[in-house]
Amino acid sequence: MHVIPVIDLKNGVVVRARFGQREAYAPIVTALAPTSAPRDVVAGLLSVFPFPIVYAADLDAIEARGSHEESLLELCEAFPGVAFWVDAGVRDAEQARSWLARQRRAHLVLGSENLGDLSVLKALRGEDRVLLSLDFRGEIFLGPEGLYAAPELWPKRVIAMTLSRVGATSGPDMERIRAVVGLANHSAVFAAGGLRGPSDLATLSEAGVSGVLVASALHDGALTRDDLAALVTSA
Repeated sequence: MHVIPVIDLKNGVVVRARFGQREAYAPIVTALAPTSAPRDVVAGLLSVFPFPIVYAADLDAIEARGSHEESLLELCEAFPGVAFWVDAGVRDAEQARSWLARQRRAHLVLGSENLGDLSVLKALRGEDRVLLSLDFRGEIFLGPEGLYAAPELWPKRVIAMTLSRVGATSGPDMERIRAVVGLANHSAVFAAGGLRGPSDLATLSEAGVSGVLVASALHDGALTRDDLAALVTSA
């Protein structure tokens, strides 16, 4: 199972997520990095473990207040061994194709909360660098009508994202994650939100997920190098 560290980008720095309440996110303070600069934080995460994938949420782009495209290009250049999965607030197929053309080494996460309809998934069917994030706030699905019930349109990688558990220590939303796994006939499912530590990794693995997105547990030391090495050894 993949463990994928997360960076949330806002106003040029990495911020600390809390319960999905983006307006309250402040620059991260972590023992892993001397500053909240994206390059410092990614280097700090990689000092814990040689992660092959890093997920980046461009919060300014998601909220249509700007973007971190230059920072992301710099990160891809600085860390050539890392595949960056990026939620860039893309809303339609034209915007998606343009982003993929500019960010040739990154993978695009289509956040359902930003999609107006299903046409973008139909247009990008078969694109290897596209993922879908199924975004939930509590029991409410944030996305176009019919998307959650149309797994045949989902790309090969899907994220089950419970926003209210992002940056929390309440544990993954296992009911929701199991439901997504049950629907995903041909898609690998990645869980996001609420991971507390190694015991949650075992539960998620048993539920059939292919990986998990994590930030707080790494910065707080609840998930260590030894934990991650053990996960690789047991795979």
